[in-house]
Amino acid sequence: MTSESGGPRCDRGAGDAAGHPAHRENEPLRRFAGIWCRAVHPLAATTMTPEEFEGYLLPLAHRLSAALRSSPFDTAAAYEVGAALVDAQCTEPDALPAILGVIDAHLVSCSSPGVTLSPPSGESFPGPSSESFPGPSSESFPDLSGEPSHEPLADEEARARCVRLQHALAAGFVRELRERERDEQEAISRAAMVARTEAEKALHASEAKFQAVFEGAVIGVGIAGLDGQVLVVNDAMARMFGGMDFFRPGRNVTEFVHPDDVPGAHELYRELVNGERDHFRIEKPHYRDDGSELWTNLTVTLLRDSSGAPQYQLALAEDITEHRLLRERLRYEATHDELTGLPNRTLFLERLDQVLAADADAERFGVCYLDLDGFKAVNDSLGHVVGDRMLKTVAERLQRCVKAPAELLARVGGDEFLALVTGPAAQADGAGLARRMLAALAEPVRIEGRELRVRASIGVVDGRAGEIGRAEVLRSADITMYRAKAAGGNRFEIADADSNARVIARHSLTNGLPSALEKGEFFIEYQPLVRLTDGTVRGAEALVRWLHPLHGVLGPDQFIPLAEDTGLIVPLGRWVLEQAARQAREWRDAAEDDASLRVNVNLSPCQLSHPTLVSDTVAVLENAGLCPSALCLEVTENDLIGADESALRPLRQLADLGVDIALDDFGTGYSNLSYLRRLPVSQLKLDRSFTRGMQRAPADPVDVKIVEGIVSLAHTLDLAVTVEGVETAVQAEHLRGLGCDTAQGWYYARPGPPERLHTLALADAS
Repeated sequence: MTSESGGPRCDRGAGDAAGHPAHRENEPLRRFAGIWCRAVHPLAATTMTPEEFEGYLLPLAHRLSAALRSSPFDTAAAYEVGAALVDAQCTEPDALPAILGVIDAHLVSCSSPGVTLSPPSGESFPGPSSESFPGPSSESFPDLSGEPSHEPLADEEARARCVRLQHALAAGFVRELRERERDEQEAISRAAMVARTEAEKALHASEAKFQAVFEGAVIGVGIAGLDGQVLVVNDAMARMFGGMDFFRPGRNVTEFVHPDDVPGAHELYRELVNGERDHFRIEKPHYRDDGSELWTNLTVTLLRDSSGAPQYQLALAEDITEHRLLRERLRYEATHDELTGLPNRTLFLERLDQVLAADADAERFGVCYLDLDGFKAVNDSLGHVVGDRMLKTVAERLQRCVKAPAELLARVGGDEFLALVTGPAAQADGAGLARRMLAALAEPVRIEGRELRVRASIGVVDGRAGEIGRAEVLRSADITMYRAKAAGGNRFEIADADSNARVIARHSLTNGLPSALEKGEFFIEYQPLVRLTDGTVRGAEALVRWLHPLHGVLGPDQFIPLAEDTGLIVPLGRWVLEQAARQAREWRDAAEDDASLRVNVNLSPCQLSHPTLVSDTVAVLENAGLCPSALCLEVTENDLIGADESALRPLRQLADLGVDIALDDFGTGYSNLSYLRRLPVSQLKLDRSFTRGMQRAPADPVDVKIVEGIVSLAHTLDLAVTVEGVETAVQAEHLRGLGCDTAQGWYYARPGPPERLHTLALADAS
């Protein structure tokens, strides 16, 4: 046994002998303890070091030595020494033979024969008797004082006593070991009983908790066998399905099938009952006995036995019917137009994506993009209420045109509708649908006593599934619809690749304009202005070009309208004015004999209405060091027709500064000739359409009379006349004879770099 502190018991070990005041250690017993330690310590399970173990054995050696020479002889000490060795954890199977072997070989020789031992006064040593070890003995503990009390023992007697001491030690060792094992077994039994009792309590509590959870759960809980037989369900599950009668005896979960089950649901269930998966979760619909529909969020878990084999299936079901209905309602609202009830852009694009997928069933498809003509005017003049009623009527009529299952109509914008058709004859079907829609809208819409005519432009696109993407389809439909509008509206057009390419190229140019100016992709060519009387060059018209990185050199007719639409014409026009003014200054500096050369620069309508036109022009002239008379600004006749005084004020200010103003394309606006008197212009540029009849002899007499009258009127108003598009010598001669002042055209020179200003071809254009 051990003391409360955990070490070997002191009543049988070192404390009794070592603590005796008369104890005197002798060297032979110390050697005996050392031999004993070396033999036993490697075989013991003790946690003591060899030095500590030897110190523990030394008092036991004294006890054995004292018992060997005690008178009368008593083996109780050896019995207690055996118990003390068990306390020291010398309990391995090989330890006892080693203990006894050392005692047999060394105890007698290490016990001094010259010392007679006797028990100390007043102390007793409990233990068994020398023969049968029946229990504690009352014999005295031997005296360790070293004083002789009896005659020394003979060797034969000492050997006999040593053998009996070994027997007693072995008996004490075995009895102590048995008692320890019995105590340990009792402790284990008590612990096992406590554990079993606690386990039974825990099991009972667990079962009670499970039952409480099972019955009180707000979600449905059910258990079924692997064969699908329903074993038990809780009240919540029964309420979901309309009552416990639904789960009548013999009901099997394989009966709970529904047409709207998710694909693969049966395969998930098969894998679960076969033990291939532990659980699965799905949203599943069910039919109740009354035919109503129940939607559940269903989780099915496989329950295994202690060996891991599948045993039951546990189902947890949450009623999500209302949630499902709400979700479907929200889905409907998210995919349908609130005003008309038609599918919206989201739903249309989902359907279109399905059709365009490479594995779609539809071989071909067609898309009709419809936009109402002039609908903005209805909203602006009659209000949005009338506009909304008109849109609802239009939607109803268009919906009646879409009858086949393979057709879909959607409202995708304010007055925009998209229709989808699928089938082998998609183009013909799309064109037929477009005709039906236009016919359905032909009858006026009657709203609040008004008859409103409805016109629409439709673009039709067809293609093959898997060969074209959604973005390309919609872009082509949009482009084609605007082609129908440009052709007068109230019609449909079928998508054409070449037309689409032109529109796309135009869009590409529009996007590239801003960066082109920053990158310096624009340059200027100059076409000479020749005085007809003597054939000398009096100046040049500045014509801007765009050196596009992909399309090469582009003329102004290809990008100036785009620049006007985007507003870039203002910074581009200022750049042209700066370059032309700088070039005119260089020409004047180089022409010492004639410093009257001037440069003509075109002004767009946006520049005319820009508030900084006058200040920008003055700044350009000052920076270039150019006098105002060297600059002529050309304005088209159409831009000035009907212009009021505020619109003409910037031109008057520039004319007052000395800048010449030329009226370009004169004769195309059909304006009143008397209107010229109030315009701040100093030149007329006659449109080439009036002089084409003079390119060959004989000249067209009508053209001659018209030009003669214009020149006469212009000179009467003190205006110079310049003729554009001169291409032949005959034409130039006719114009000189009619009194025109200057001319330009391919007969003289094509537009070119500034250094070729005085290089004139004087050859008929081919």
